[in-house]
Amino acid sequence: MNYRKSKYFTTSNKRRIKYLYFNQKSQITVVFFHGFMSNMIGAKPIRIKKFCKKNKLNFLKFEYSGHGKSSGKFIEGNISKWTNDAKQLIVAKAKNKKLVFIGSSMGSWIALNLFFFFKNKIIGFIGIASAPEFLEKLMWKKFNNKIKKIIITKGIYYLQHANFVYPLTKQLILDGRKNKIFNKKINLNIPFTLFHGTNDKVVPLSFSRQVIKIFRSNKKKIIKIKNGDHSLSRKSDLNKICKELYTIIKNENFI
Repeated sequence: MNYRKSKYFTTSNKRRIKYLYFNQKSQITVVFFHGFMSNMIGAKPIRIKKFCKKNKLNFLKFEYSGHGKSSGKFIEGNISKWTNDAKQLIVAKAKNKKLVFIGSSMGSWIALNLFFFFKNKIIGFIGIASAPEFLEKLMWKKFNNKIKKIIITKGIYYLQHANFVYPLTKQLILDGRKNKIFNKKINLNIPFTLFHGTNDKVVPLSFSRQVIKIFRSNKKKIIKIKNGDHSLSRKSDLNKICKELYTIIKNENFI
């Protein structure tokens, strides 16, 4: 077994992407996609890594450019660039492996973008508070005219939410419109499980209901977590996510 520490992968555009690849030489690699302005050291990837270690599965987590310890400025990033970061890294590290994608919030958007490239390798998907197209549906459409004008004229607006400041750029919003997901169909008959908290005040449950319609599979379902918030990082939440991951892999005869 090779328990590797975090390293850096250089993309074709010279972006240095921090990643951890947990190579146990299994047939399958579990790939974790983190959320918007997040990183790879949260409770979810840590718990999933432990699960993979216990069940002797490969595990890959990373940070998009402009996030965490990866190179680049956040304000220069967008969905297209972050999708490409993930694509190149997965090709390099899990080229000949079967894949299970786990996407958290924006991470689900990035993962879903990659379904059309890795479709012959993916054996399952878990979405956690999935938020495809959130830039348009949860931000732009809800902004007042003053905020929209600032973004259009100055190219950036600093959105304050709770204890965080989100720098939203014009190019980020425009790029998001090029990465629509809800108008697509994924024709794979593999397990698709979406977790969503009933107390998620960031991304409505309706998003998971829209995402599930993308999949033409008889193995799709939404699991609603009672009183769960957007992060779904309580011990009970993490146990449910890992239990579902185990079920997916066991049913596909990989455990």
